Formats: sequence, C-alpha cells, structure tokens
Amino acid sequence: MHISLDTMVDTLKAAAESSRLRILVLLSRGDLTVSDLTEILGQSQPRVSRHLKLLLDAGLIGRYQEGSWAFFRLTDTDNSRDFVQRLVSGISEADPQVVRDLERLAAVKRKRQDRAAEYFSENAASWDHIRSLHVPDRAVEAALIKLVGKRPFQSMLDLGTGTGRLLEIFAPLYRRGVGIDMSREMLSVARANLDRAGVANAQVRQGDIFSPPVERNAFDLVTIHQVLHYLDDPARAIAEAARLLRPSGRLIVVDFAPHNLEFLRDQHAHMRLGFSDRQISEWFAEAGLDLEDSQEFEPRGGNEARLTVKLWLGRDRRLLIADPSNDPLPAKTYPMGETA
Repeated sequence: MHISLDTMVDTLKAAAESSRLRILVLLSRGDLTVSDLTEILGQSQPRVSRHLKLLLDAGLIGRYQEGSWAFFRLTDTDNSRDFVQRLVSGISEADPQVVRDLERLAAVKRKRQDRAAEYFSENAASWDHIRSLHVPDRAVEAALIKLVGKRPFQSMLDLGTGTGRLLEIFAPLYRRGVGIDMSREMLSVARANLDRAGVANAQVRQGDIFSPPVERNAFDLVTIHQVLHYLDDPARAIAEAARLLRPSGRLIVVDFAPHNLEFLRDQHAHMRLGFSDRQISEWFAEAGLDLEDSQEFEPRGGNEARLTVKLWLGRDRRLLIADPSNDPLPAKTYPMGETA
C-alpha cells in the first residue's frame, strides 16, 4: 500500500489505541453492531461510537445500515483491509484481554445462532417441501465446485444469499466475499451459518438485488442461486449482476427449468415457473455475457410433481489485459474483439 507519510501517520494514530485495536480484532472475525461491541468491550455506547468514528474516518472500517441496525466491518478496500489484517495478525490470541473479548464474541454469536435456528425451524416445512421436488442440493453444489475450479480469486458476490451456503462452500477460494439479501431474518441465518463454519472472509448485508450496495466492476464471481423465479424482472437482475463483474468475471445462475407447478406461484410466491436455455442465453447476451456452460439436474424418484434444476455459467466479454509490472490490477481492459 503506497500512501503519503502524513496519511500513514494518521492511520497509525487511529489504530494505536487499545480499545480500537480490540475492535479491529473483533471485526476481523465478522460484522458487528454497536450493541454487540458495547456488550463485548464492556464500554458505554457513546465511547464505542467515538472509537468507531475514528476508525471510519481513517478508512480502516466500513459501516452499512440494515433496517434500524447499523453494522460495522473491516473496510472493503483491498489495500486497507490487508493492512488491518496484517496489523491484527501480530496480536497474540493468548493475550488475556483478547481471550476475554473472543469469549464474549462467541457468546454474541451463539445468540445469533439461536435466533436463526428459531426462524429456520418456523419455515423449515415450507423449504423442505420444495426441496423434496428436485435433486438434492449437494448434487448441485458438487457441480458448482467443479465448475468454479480450485484456482483462488479475489472477490465473490452472492445475490439473494439466503442461508449463505454458497459463500460458505467457496470461502477457501476467495479473499473477500459479500452476500446480499433483502430479508433481515435470512441474513441472521446466513451470519449464524458463516460463524458456525468459521468463515471470516465473508460478510452479508441487506440490499436490493436490482440495486445492490456494492461497487461495480469489482467481482470475479457473482452467483444468483434459486432467486430469479421470485423476481418480476429477471432480465434486469442479470443485467445488474453483469455490471458488477470484473473483466472476464463469471456469473453463475442456478434456477428451475420451465415447469407447470402452479402451486409454487400460489403458495410460495414464485413469480416465474422456470427458465429455458434460450431465455437465459438471450439475457446473458444483452448483458454483455457469453453463455459458456449449461447443466441440467433432473429429479430422481417417482414423485409425479418434480422440478429440474438448471445451472448456467456466463462470462464477461471484456478481456483482462495483464500488466507487465505484475500489478494485480489490469493495466487496461478491452471489449471482446478489440485490441490495443
């Protein structure tokens, strides 16, 4: 990270205080509210809020609103995030104060998991009914893992993240993951699941799939898993997702093939009864994506009312031109077919 001397001094001043360092250690483990931090640190809310403001002003952390709740996280800026991670990695987890903070953090996360479990149990019957109509989720997940491959990448965005499952299975590959969902209840489930799985490099936040609160041209992988059928304008969602991709980035859509199960529309709020390859291919093309792969997962068993799951992979047409200086950012990008 190359910044001016004065900026570096201000950044170090912001971090060089025990409570603020404790906050950075805690946020390196996941997003937290002011109330969470007040409970963990054992300090008054005004005092915690002042520490957070100083860290915000220094660009070391970020803030986002979720209804009446404000969540804080490590900054989204790669260089600043790396700086903070290096800073907190040098602090011993055996330090008595850090040990106490992490114990209280674990208690806060257990409360989240209890709330999430309660919501999940209340809705499990409905979700289980739909799951019984199609191939098991693990088969689709195995195909996704094979399709994405084993090569690490910088960033992932999961639109309509739901339980956060895709963020969990791809966590070993990305450096930064973000999940977006409109439902605060589902976000609670996702946070609890990510906490339980020990995923610290992903965050979830409330937002509209048509106007997600993230930067454009910033993600190597964007996923839309079993979301399109709830939308009145799926083409617009795909177009918006494409704008969030880096050059040569990938968009994966998982949804149902065309079907005639009207009860899903009447009882489960499905707006669309599946999608054809042609429909998805046309929407990809309009969004500047090439359809690279399409896979089909037919249901198994003898149930007369079944759903076929489809997986579509699209890639951004812009070419990623490597910088000869080995800078991780591209020197320039060109639309497919153009050259320097």
